[in-house]
Amino acid sequence: MSYSALAVIGVAAAAGADLWVLRTRLLTRRIFWTSYAIIIVFQLIANGVLTGFGIVVYDPGAILGPRIAYAPVEDLLFGFALVTWTLSWWVWWGRRAVRHGRTAGTAGHIDETE
Repeated sequence: MSYSALAVIGVAAAAGADLWVLRTRLLTRRIFWTSYAIIIVFQLIANGVLTGFGIVVYDPGAILGPRIAYAPVEDLLFGFALVTWTLSWWVWWGRRAVRHGRTAGTAGHIDETE
């Protein structure tokens, strides 16, 4: 499977988890997109350094071809999927902790009575 196909699958899976599985619906919120705009700037800088200096090299046959800041566009898709998955789980676990009467500091505590 190509890097491009995996990137698209990653985005679809992250969006599906956010909207339908975990139901955090972060993708429908302006604050998510504002935060993501900040994140993407730093992702482009990191990608530019890693690929521009040849630390990370991609097989031309495995990517679509277009690059942004020296990195293939697929890297933006993977970055989006990573951020979305992470934040969706963060919100889901936080809501779960609140439902179970835990505070943020005790969310990792296992209550023997549950």
